[in-house]
Amino acid sequence: MQPQPPATALVRTLYSLRWLAVGGQSLTILWATQGLHMALPPGPLWGPVVLLAVFNLLVHLRLRSARDAVPAEAFAHVLVDTAVLSWLIAWTGGIANPFASLFLLPIALTAMALPAAWAVASALAGLVGYLFAVAFGQPLPHLHDGFDLHLLGMAVNFVLSVGLVLYLLLRLAGARDRRERELTALRERFVRNEGILALATHAASVAHELNTPLGTMTLLLDDLDTARLSDDGVEDVATLRRLVDTCRDRVRSLADPADPAASTRVDIGRVLEHWQLVRPAVALERSGNVDAQQRVDRTIGHLLLALLNNAADASEANGSGRVDLHLQLESGVLDGTIRDYGTGFDAQAPFLPVLFRSGKPDGLGIGLALSHAAIEQLGGELDMDEADGGGARVHFRVPVDPADLPPPAETTS
Repeated sequence: MQPQPPATALVRTLYSLRWLAVGGQSLTILWATQGLHMALPPGPLWGPVVLLAVFNLLVHLRLRSARDAVPAEAFAHVLVDTAVLSWLIAWTGGIANPFASLFLLPIALTAMALPAAWAVASALAGLVGYLFAVAFGQPLPHLHDGFDLHLLGMAVNFVLSVGLVLYLLLRLAGARDRRERELTALRERFVRNEGILALATHAASVAHELNTPLGTMTLLLDDLDTARLSDDGVEDVATLRRLVDTCRDRVRSLADPADPAASTRVDIGRVLEHWQLVRPAVALERSGNVDAQQRVDRTIGHLLLALLNNAADASEANGSGRVDLHLQLESGVLDGTIRDYGTGFDAQAPFLPVLFRSGKPDGLGIGLALSHAAIEQLGGELDMDEADGGGARVHFRVPVDPADLPPPAETTS
């Protein structure tokens, strides 16, 4: 979820606190007039409270719109709250009212959410409101236990201040923790992308160097006279030709992103066929409802290759030659699970990021780094867990372009 702009967050905070203020002010007026039988004028006290409630109803309608608030709008809300507070304080004892310290609350909220200039303006508004209460403050009707009433008001104000301070500090701590998590995620993404960029640069250089020898190998295979070879030799030459063609296609595909005419769709069957040709020693067990002709974004093809290579490396490092692949297409989402038969996760360091897999001698985790980059680009999800019976299981979910979905099956009446 995207964080709210500071001005919008301040308006929402004031909206919530304003309902508490309306309720607290109403109870205080009722307690003073009915419980203590103080002769207070009802109009000057109830009028601002009703206006504040009506104003908050309008704010409720405003917050239902998607438009973000600007600092000037948030400051206008602060002015309304300060004006109502000044009026009520002036009619209930002026600066002798123990709740006069509430003038500090709008200033604190504004300083937290808005630029310094608006915080200064809020402070000036609070000062004007305080001076208004000093100049026009109406003394409360005399009570024989008036001092005890003042002490009670101070106690209530203290409890209210503790609650507000706790609320503000918790919000600050929550905002700090969210910012730390965002910075950590951005830092990890930067490190990962930096490594991927270095890998891409190296891959482009290697692709350029491999282009010439692959072309030479293709010419030599074309000129090779297979008539003198045995049947096994002819089959080996055909396998070599397919391998060279696959390598040449993969090298050329490195330049495809720069070519606007290049296809961005691949057949899953062709991707798996090429992978199986390069990794003939690994037995791939497939399951699911995705057929070989299913077309997907080329990035999904890269994701499958990276995860399959990672799983094959883990299995072979543990003396196994098997990898399981399950692909299920439902509701426009490709749900895939790749299970290896390696040693699984490192039990001594379960807290390590998923980029560092056990079972791989080098521990570079390049396959998973590329997988995470592909998942981010596609807007999907990727997670890992231990597989029953040993090994690890990688599960991913990525959306599929509606144009690539198979047509719905026709129903016959």
